[in-house]
Amino acid sequence: MSFYAQILSITIIQLVAIMSPGPDFAIICRNSLVYSRRTGIYSALGISLGILVHVTYTLVGIGVIISKSIVLFSFIKLLGAAYLIYIGYKSLKAQPSGKINATKSKHDLSRQQAIRIGFITNILNPKVTLFFFSLFTQVISPNTPVSIRALYGLQMFVFTLGWFTLLAVAISHPIVKKRFLSMSHYIEKTMGVILIALGIKVALESARY
Repeated sequence: MSFYAQILSITIIQLVAIMSPGPDFAIICRNSLVYSRRTGIYSALGISLGILVHVTYTLVGIGVIISKSIVLFSFIKLLGAAYLIYIGYKSLKAQPSGKINATKSKHDLSRQQAIRIGFITNILNPKVTLFFFSLFTQVISPNTPVSIRALYGLQMFVFTLGWFTLLAVAISHPIVKKRFLSMSHYIEKTMGVILIALGIKVALESARY
């Protein structure tokens, strides 16, 4: 595969992976609708920082250890599942908070909380670990310099941040939020059910290479 063909293939694979619905997508939808655009964008930043961690350990070879160790992979998988179920449970337990402004929720999260939720959701997602392991061992040529591989990782960071920021901006648009305003409490509960379902799905999935 030529260098330019490799770049095109990796770009397409990355975009498809980022836009595919999953835990990251659900968290952005939840935080942007239930809280605010600001919270959604900071959650996107947290997810993107998680991507950098995946890139780093894959480049230094730890990704191979994680993907090949059943015990370690299962531990990360169960931690990620537990976290999604925990966030979902909190959403189910949420109480109505009265009228909420269309651009900012009354009980908005802090910047640190939003980043932390996005980061933990991504870093504990075992499918992201497998994605990077597959990308760097099966798609990218073994002869590709480490610096170029790092650039591919940085590209994934930029794509992730851009896509989820756009998603947060779109979902938190005043017109969109206004339509869901009267149902905000039920939306949070629905997102809670979705997150719990995703957590259970993650826990039951087996590693596939």
